[in-house]
Amino acid sequence: MFSYRSLHPHHEPTLCYVTDRRAVSAIGSQDIVEKIRTAADAGADWIQIREKDLPGRELFRLTQDAVRIAEEAGRQTRIIVNDRFDIAVAAGAAGVHLGGESIAVSEAVQWRRSGNAPPEFLIGVSCHRLEEGLEAERAGASYVFFGPVYDTPSKRAFGPAQGIARLTDVCRAVRIPVIAIGGLTEENAREALKAGAAGIAAIRLFQEAKDGASLKQSVERLHRISLESIR
Repeated sequence: MFSYRSLHPHHEPTLCYVTDRRAVSAIGSQDIVEKIRTAADAGADWIQIREKDLPGRELFRLTQDAVRIAEEAGRQTRIIVNDRFDIAVAAGAAGVHLGGESIAVSEAVQWRRSGNAPPEFLIGVSCHRLEEGLEAERAGASYVFFGPVYDTPSKRAFGPAQGIARLTDVCRAVRIPVIAIGGLTEENAREALKAGAAGIAAIRLFQEAKDGASLKQSVERLHRISLESIR
Protein backbone atom coordinates (compact mmCIF):
# COMPACT_ATOMS: atom_id res chain seq x y z
CA MET A 1 0.00 0.00 0.00
CA PHE A 2 1.04 3.62 -0.49
CA SER A 3 1.16 6.45 2.01
CA TYR A 4 -1.16 9.43 1.83
CA ARG A 5 1.79 11.54 0.75
CA SER A 6 2.55 9.24 -2.19
CA LEU A 7 -1.08 9.45 -3.31
CA HIS A 8 -1.09 13.25 -2.96
CA PRO A 9 2.49 14.34 -3.74
CA HIS A 10 1.55 18.02 -4.15
CA HIS A 11 -0.49 18.29 -0.96
CA GLU A 12 1.14 20.89 1.28
CA PRO A 13 1.71 19.42 4.76
CA THR A 14 -0.43 20.74 7.62
CA LEU A 15 0.98 22.59 10.63
CA CYS A 16 -1.34 22.25 13.63
CA TYR A 17 -1.17 24.09 16.95
CA VAL A 18 -2.74 22.09 19.79
CA THR A 19 -3.68 24.40 22.68
CA ASP A 20 -2.95 23.77 26.34
CA ARG A 21 -3.70 26.78 28.52
CA ARG A 22 -2.33 24.95 31.58
CA ALA A 23 1.11 25.08 29.97
CA VAL A 24 0.93 28.85 29.46
CA SER A 25 2.91 30.63 32.16
CA ALA A 26 0.13 33.04 33.08
CA ILE A 27 -2.77 30.61 33.14
CA GLY A 28 -6.11 31.96 31.99
CA SER A 29 -8.53 32.02 29.10
CA GLN A 30 -7.29 35.40 27.85
CA ASP A 31 -3.73 34.08 27.68
CA ILE A 32 -4.73 31.16 25.47
CA VAL A 33 -6.81 33.47 23.27
CA GLU A 34 -3.66 35.51 22.64
CA LYS A 35 -1.69 32.33 21.87
CA ILE A 36 -4.38 31.36 19.35
CA ARG A 37 -4.23 34.82 17.79
CA THR A 38 -0.43 34.66 17.55
CA ALA A 39 -0.52 31.18 15.97
CA ALA A 40 -3.17 32.20 13.42
CA ASP A 41 -1.26 35.35 12.49
CA ALA A 42 1.95 33.32 12.22
CA GLY A 43 0.37 30.98 9.65
CA ALA A 44 -0.78 27.86 11.50
CA ASP A 45 -2.98 25.78 9.20
CA TRP A 46 -5.05 24.19 11.97
CA ILE A 47 -5.60 25.13 15.60
CA GLN A 48 -7.01 22.38 17.78
CA ILE A 49 -8.77 23.63 20.93
CA ARG A 50 -7.75 20.98 23.43
CA GLU A 51 -9.01 22.20 26.81
CA LYS A 52 -10.64 19.10 28.26
CA ASP A 53 -11.31 20.53 31.71
CA LEU A 54 -13.13 23.65 30.54
CA PRO A 55 -16.89 23.72 31.28
CA GLY A 56 -19.04 23.59 28.16
CA ARG A 57 -20.06 27.25 28.21
CA GLU A 58 -16.46 28.46 28.54
CA LEU A 59 -15.27 26.07 25.84
CA PHE A 60 -18.01 27.35 23.54
CA ARG A 61 -16.94 30.97 24.10
CA LEU A 62 -13.27 30.09 23.57
CA THR A 63 -14.12 28.29 20.33
CA GLN A 64 -16.18 31.24 19.11
CA ASP A 65 -13.24 33.54 19.85
CA ALA A 66 -10.87 31.20 17.99
CA VAL A 67 -13.15 31.03 14.94
CA ARG A 68 -13.39 34.83 14.86
CA ILE A 69 -9.62 35.19 15.21
CA ALA A 70 -9.05 32.73 12.35
CA GLU A 71 -11.42 34.69 10.13
CA GLU A 72 -9.72 37.99 11.03
CA ALA A 73 -6.31 36.51 10.21
CA GLY A 74 -7.42 36.50 6.58
CA ARG A 75 -6.14 33.02 5.74
CA GLN A 76 -7.44 29.47 5.76
CA THR A 77 -6.70 28.62 9.39
CA ARG A 78 -9.11 25.89 10.54
CA ILE A 79 -10.34 25.63 14.11
CA ILE A 80 -10.88 22.10 15.42
CA VAL A 81 -12.39 21.27 18.82
CA ASN A 82 -11.21 18.36 20.92
CA ASP A 83 -13.96 15.88 21.93
CA ARG A 84 -17.04 18.13 21.75
CA PHE A 85 -18.84 17.60 18.43
CA ASP A 86 -21.79 19.70 19.64
CA ILE A 87 -19.67 22.71 20.55
CA ALA A 88 -17.61 22.46 17.36
CA VAL A 89 -20.76 22.62 15.23
CA ALA A 90 -22.53 25.29 17.31
CA ALA A 91 -19.48 27.58 17.35
CA GLY A 92 -18.84 27.25 13.62
CA ALA A 93 -15.56 25.34 13.91
CA ALA A 94 -14.10 23.44 10.97
CA GLY A 95 -14.01 20.07 12.71
CA VAL A 96 -13.82 17.89 15.80
CA HIS A 97 -10.97 15.75 17.09
CA LEU A 98 -12.09 12.60 18.90
CA GLY A 99 -10.21 10.78 21.64
CA GLY A 100 -10.74 7.54 23.51
CA GLU A 101 -13.55 8.97 25.64
CA SER A 102 -15.35 10.81 22.84
CA ILE A 103 -18.29 9.62 20.78
CA ALA A 104 -17.45 6.97 18.19
CA VAL A 105 -16.05 8.13 14.85
CA SER A 106 -18.86 6.32 13.03
CA GLU A 107 -21.44 8.20 15.09
CA ALA A 108 -19.86 11.57 14.31
CA VAL A 109 -19.71 10.64 10.62
CA GLN A 110 -23.40 9.69 10.70
CA TRP A 111 -24.25 13.01 12.33
CA ARG A 112 -22.41 14.81 9.54
CA ARG A 113 -24.18 12.77 6.87
CA SER A 114 -27.50 13.60 8.51
CA GLY A 115 -26.88 17.30 7.95
CA ASN A 116 -25.84 18.16 11.52
CA ALA A 117 -22.52 19.47 10.21
CA PRO A 118 -21.28 20.76 6.84
CA PRO A 119 -20.01 18.04 4.45
CA GLU A 120 -16.49 19.51 4.66
CA PHE A 121 -16.51 19.28 8.47
CA LEU A 122 -13.37 17.42 9.59
CA ILE A 123 -13.61 14.41 11.89
CA GLY A 124 -10.24 13.41 13.29
CA VAL A 125 -9.15 10.82 15.80
CA SER A 126 -6.05 10.08 17.88
CA CYS A 127 -4.38 6.71 17.46
CA HIS A 128 -1.36 5.06 19.04
CA ARG A 129 -1.32 1.80 17.08
CA LEU A 130 -1.58 0.87 13.41
CA GLU A 131 -4.80 -1.06 14.03
CA GLU A 132 -6.42 2.06 15.48
CA GLY A 133 -5.48 4.07 12.42
CA LEU A 134 -6.98 1.50 10.08
CA GLU A 135 -10.13 1.32 12.20
CA ALA A 136 -10.51 5.11 12.08
CA GLU A 137 -10.14 5.05 8.30
CA ARG A 138 -12.81 2.35 7.95
CA ALA A 139 -15.15 4.34 10.20
CA GLY A 140 -14.91 7.38 7.92
CA ALA A 141 -12.45 9.64 9.77
CA SER A 142 -11.03 12.57 7.82
CA TYR A 143 -7.55 12.21 9.32
CA VAL A 144 -5.67 10.68 12.27
CA PHE A 145 -3.11 11.96 14.73
CA PHE A 146 -0.42 9.35 15.39
CA GLY A 147 2.00 9.49 18.28
CA PRO A 148 3.74 10.25 20.39
CA VAL A 149 6.44 10.04 17.72
CA TYR A 150 9.11 11.51 20.00
CA ASP A 151 9.28 11.79 23.76
CA THR A 152 7.27 14.70 25.15
CA PRO A 153 5.91 15.50 28.63
CA SER A 154 2.30 15.93 27.46
CA LYS A 155 2.17 12.44 25.91
CA ARG A 156 4.03 10.28 28.45
CA ALA A 157 0.71 9.04 29.84
CA PHE A 158 0.17 7.25 26.52
CA GLY A 159 3.37 5.24 26.82
CA PRO A 160 6.86 5.49 25.33
CA ALA A 161 7.59 7.29 22.08
CA GLN A 162 6.50 5.34 18.99
CA GLY A 163 9.45 6.35 16.84
CA ILE A 164 9.83 7.03 13.13
CA ALA A 165 9.63 3.37 12.07
CA ARG A 166 6.11 2.97 13.45
CA LEU A 167 5.05 6.32 12.03
CA THR A 168 6.28 5.14 8.63
CA ASP A 169 4.27 1.91 8.93
CA VAL A 170 1.08 3.82 9.72
CA CYS A 171 1.60 6.31 6.88
CA ARG A 172 2.09 3.46 4.41
CA ALA A 173 -0.98 1.56 5.55
CA VAL A 174 -3.52 4.35 6.14
CA ARG A 175 -4.82 6.27 3.16
CA ILE A 176 -6.29 9.24 5.03
CA PRO A 177 -3.91 11.98 6.24
CA VAL A 178 -1.68 11.01 9.17
CA ILE A 179 -0.59 13.95 11.33
CA ALA A 180 2.49 13.26 13.47
CA ILE A 181 2.30 14.46 17.08
CA GLY A 182 4.52 14.22 20.15
CA GLY A 183 7.83 16.04 20.58
CA LEU A 184 7.80 17.63 17.12
CA THR A 185 10.31 20.46 16.62
CA GLU A 186 11.90 22.32 13.74
CA GLU A 187 14.85 19.93 14.04
CA ASN A 188 12.91 16.66 13.65
CA ALA A 189 9.92 17.78 11.56
CA ARG A 190 11.66 16.90 8.30
CA GLU A 191 12.20 13.32 9.47
CA ALA A 192 8.50 12.90 10.33
CA LEU A 193 7.38 14.37 7.01
CA LYS A 194 9.84 12.20 5.08
CA ALA A 195 8.26 9.20 6.84
CA GLY A 196 5.02 10.06 5.04
CA ALA A 197 3.17 12.23 7.54
CA ALA A 198 0.70 14.66 6.00
CA GLY A 199 1.59 17.21 8.65
CA ILE A 200 2.77 17.80 12.20
CA ALA A 201 0.97 18.89 15.37
CA ALA A 202 2.55 20.41 18.46
CA ILE A 203 1.88 22.26 21.70
CA ARG A 204 5.26 23.52 22.90
CA LEU A 205 6.55 24.52 19.48
CA PHE A 206 3.80 27.15 19.32
CA GLN A 207 3.33 28.07 22.97
CA GLU A 208 6.98 28.45 23.92
CA ALA A 209 7.86 30.91 21.15
CA LYS A 210 9.23 34.12 22.68
CA ASP A 211 6.92 36.38 20.68
CA GLY A 212 4.80 36.59 17.55
CA ALA A 213 7.73 37.47 15.31
CA SER A 214 9.81 34.47 16.38
CA LEU A 215 6.80 32.14 16.00
CA LYS A 216 6.11 33.51 12.52
CA GLN A 217 9.72 32.84 11.55
CA SER A 218 9.49 29.32 12.98
CA VAL A 219 6.26 28.59 11.09
CA GLU A 220 7.78 29.95 7.88
CA ARG A 221 10.79 27.67 8.32
CA LEU A 222 8.49 24.71 8.97
CA HIS A 223 6.50 25.50 5.83
CA ARG A 224 9.76 25.54 3.84
CA ILE A 225 10.82 22.23 5.39
CA SER A 226 7.37 20.83 4.59
CA LEU A 227 7.53 21.86 0.96
CA GLU A 228 11.07 20.57 0.58
CA SER A 229 9.99 17.18 1.96
CA ILE A 230 7.47 16.64 -0.84
CA ARG A 231 9.73 17.59 -3.73
